[in-house]
Amino acid sequence: MKLIVAIIQDKDSNRLSSALVKENYRATKLASTGGFLRAGNTTFMIGVDDHQVDDVLKVIRNSCKVREQLVTPVTPMSGTTDSYLPLPVEVQVGGATVFVLPVDRFEHF
Repeated sequence: MKLIVAIIQDKDSNRLSSALVKENYRATKLASTGGFLRAGNTTFMIGVDDHQVDDVLKVIRNSCKVREQLVTPVTPMSGTTDSYLPLPVEVQVGGATVFVLPVDRFEHF
């Protein structure tokens, strides 16, 4: 058995959730926040048998797309902010960060 932990952007959350339900996979959704952009993320925890991992990864890959977004860098924490004029920077956001972990024991009560 494996535990798939997928961290995705909030914009893709409903699409992935619907796709997982359609394919009969159960998942637990947790609200999370990214450290770099400080933007809302959703973390999915999905427990599956070993042979289902590739199928779930395919569902995640098809549901979570990378896109370009203009962001304004966060104001530096130290120093004066009087002379700091942040300019928007284009970065890639979206997609998914996925961890596949072994499960030693699973119980459902």
